[in-house]
Amino acid sequence: MRLVAEGLACRRGARQLFERLDFTLEAGRALIVTGPNGTGKSSLLRLLAGLAAPSAGKVRLEGAPEPEDFAEEVHYLGHLDAHKAALSAEESLAFWRAMLGRPAFAVDEALEAVGLGGLGRLPVAVLSAGQKRRLALARLLVSARPLWLLDEPTTALDVSAQARFGALARAHVEKGGLIVAATHAPLDFGPSQALDLDAWRPARPVAA
Repeated sequence: MRLVAEGLACRRGARQLFERLDFTLEAGRALIVTGPNGTGKSSLLRLLAGLAAPSAGKVRLEGAPEPEDFAEEVHYLGHLDAHKAALSAEESLAFWRAMLGRPAFAVDEALEAVGLGGLGRLPVAVLSAGQKRRLALARLLVSARPLWLLDEPTTALDVSAQARFGALARAHVEKGGLIVAATHAPLDFGPSQALDLDAWRPARPVAA
């Protein structure tokens, strides 16, 4: 399986964020996307997740049942953690496990893996920002999907939680998974390649 982007362009309103973007990501590798604020890192992830359409170009996941429409192969983790405050951590994760399908880790196993073992019965509303982020990351574990799209995945995580998640991400890559992660912070996800979106911004006219 591999992710292929050809001639991708993204426009936000009247502004072209990036254009003519090409990359290929093979199974068992991570793509680390960097660039200053406003260059389109989050927008790129939304394009790859099928949540927005590119203004030009196309993307496909070769090896997927539907290479041009591969939403069922994707885990998307954005800036928002997408929890219901009234549910317990266990209930929230069980909901996502059932909805996403392809069961992998059991709920208690996933909670333990992200460092929330023993906290499953607590309401999401009382969890700290870091604990809510870890609960969101646990969704990646309860459903087996090959492509992880991660937007600033280590936001609100302390050093220990970052290391724990790094190990989980490396394990996913080692099993042949793919990760595309937008970040301002260093990430160690194993075999990886870099994409600096600043290099794909439209050329500015030269002043006379």
